[in-house]
Amino acid sequence: MVVDERKFLTLEDAASALVIDLVSTLREAISIRGQALLAVSGGKTPRKVFKYLREHRLNWNNVTITLTDERWIPNYHAESNEQLVRSYLLKYLSEDTTFIPLYGGHGSLEADVKSCESRLKTLLLPFDAVYLGMGTDGHFASLFPGDDALNVSDSLCVAIAGTNSRLARISLTATAILKARKIYLLFSGEEKHSVYLRAKTPGPHNEIPLRLILSQVDIPVAVYCAP
Repeated sequence: MVVDERKFLTLEDAASALVIDLVSTLREAISIRGQALLAVSGGKTPRKVFKYLREHRLNWNNVTITLTDERWIPNYHAESNEQLVRSYLLKYLSEDTTFIPLYGGHGSLEADVKSCESRLKTLLLPFDAVYLGMGTDGHFASLFPGDDALNVSDSLCVAIAGTNSRLARISLTATAILKARKIYLLFSGEEKHSVYLRAKTPGPHNEIPLRLILSQVDIPVAVYCAP
């Protein structure tokens, strides 16, 4: 499957174009199956995506939204991806829109991952669409270079241990993401462009996790990039 790569003059233009295509995918899913399943990324750039997404008319009561990853922190925390989605997207949509959190507030990360796995298994998988960002190290979701979580294939979500530079997290596994019906990737900036070009070349995915997305041939991938 060839990656559909599109370049834009601004990140705003790229985000707007992604949303138009994403909404089309969700509408098609609702038309065929009566519902759509979407996983979205956290971070700063998704705010632009959510701004455009909430402006589109869609049967949001037939859409279930979850996250690609989440820091292991309460949903009221400023760095919570759930808080981001609720503030920038969900509060503008139908009250009947279903949101499935990854963080559950259990006593340990391991217990929360088990609870998250149970919630995800209730969904009508696979995801119709997964919207991803990427890090300057080539990670997507919370699947980082050299982390054993990259190779977990027998579950839908996985625990990501904290380090000196990042909080512990829960992430969808690469397997769960790579079973989606379509993957959307949005990024900008010189550093990320450089990593993206490296990710398009053959090499170990443990070095650049994004290679898992760009090297597979089963799932269509749409890439939207800006300077």
